[in-house]
Amino acid sequence: MTRVLLTGFEPFGGETTNPSWEAARLVADGPRPAGTEVTSVLLPCVFDSSVEVLREAIRDTEPDLVLALGQATGRAGISVERVAVNLSDARIPDNAGRQPVDRPVVVGGPAAYFAALPVKACVAAVREAGVPASLSHTAGTFVCNHVFYALMHLIATERPRLRGGFVHVPAGPEQVLDQAVPSLPAATVAHGLRALLTTAATGREDLHVPGGSTH
Repeated sequence: MTRVLLTGFEPFGGETTNPSWEAARLVADGPRPAGTEVTSVLLPCVFDSSVEVLREAIRDTEPDLVLALGQATGRAGISVERVAVNLSDARIPDNAGRQPVDRPVVVGGPAAYFAALPVKACVAAVREAGVPASLSHTAGTFVCNHVFYALMHLIATERPRLRGGFVHVPAGPEQVLDQAVPSLPAATVAHGLRALLTTAATGREDLHVPGGSTH
């Protein structure tokens, strides 16, 4: 049995919902991927507090795998993130009004970490489940990347047996009713995440297929 910690964020930027948390709850409360035990935890959309809550949840649940989720409005499908960078450079304030500029996530930490997941295999699994998915090479420089980098730093320095990564999900339809912006229902996202978690929990070897980008 693989113990999975699945995190999502509270609403931010004036929104009343966050599809990352809605999808995380659906996965934890509904049909779970075979061979997994899933716990969902809500993270505040606040730079340092989010990491504190994440670390506490890891201590409490002792997971084998951590998958953090965040919202990326404008993306058309599930985005499996490949790289976390040691930079917080906020275009907008977080939910505590903090807006760090050009600040490292971890002072003295490496410039970047790769996700400890078979990222290309995870993308393929989501697509095979009938949900749009892609490999992403930037998790931004807001709280999502902050949590992603902090998670990977924790794995690198304190918990080498833990595996983890980050996934961005699109806006929910209710968030973009008056905008020409792609969206996916939370139930569809959850369906794709179940396929992703099955692959992440059972496989460590990645696919040797093209997944790069030109810009």
